[in-house]
Amino acid sequence: MPRLIRQFLRFGVVGGIGVVVNIVVFNALRATVWAPERVHLGPLYATVVATAVAIGLNWLGNRYWAFREHRRTDAAREGAEFLLVSLAGLLIPLGCVAVSHYVLGLRGQLADTVANNIVGLALGTAFRFALYRWWVWSPERDAARRERLASAPSTPSSAG
Repeated sequence: MPRLIRQFLRFGVVGGIGVVVNIVVFNALRATVWAPERVHLGPLYATVVATAVAIGLNWLGNRYWAFREHRRTDAAREGAEFLLVSLAGLLIPLGCVAVSHYVLGLRGQLADTVANNIVGLALGTAFRFALYRWWVWSPERDAARRERLASAPSTPSSAG
């Protein structure tokens, strides 16, 4: 099986776990502390928190499994790039919930869930996979890094 397909399937498994976590957290928050009857922007707050929890879990799964062969030693930079892509990806379901809930007036639990976890998640997933694959864990960046390390001058060891 070609590497890209294996990578996409592993990304899908990690993402699937993230989806379940996102749905559970979103619906729990939207039904309790951020119910729109009590907090006007509750569905948006719930979207942000649920996505943030899923982002953390997804980084671990993608770093240590889906894209493990391109994992970099600079975990802080890799994590920052992953977070940047993930936050940009958050804007997609957030926009879907905002349009559905506030523009179209579809204010029910089911409508918010569909906007966040079906429409927004599908669009956001495509966006994130592309940027994770071709930027954060890019095989070309990985190869360039290995080439730089191989061509770096070695320091002579002391014969004490």
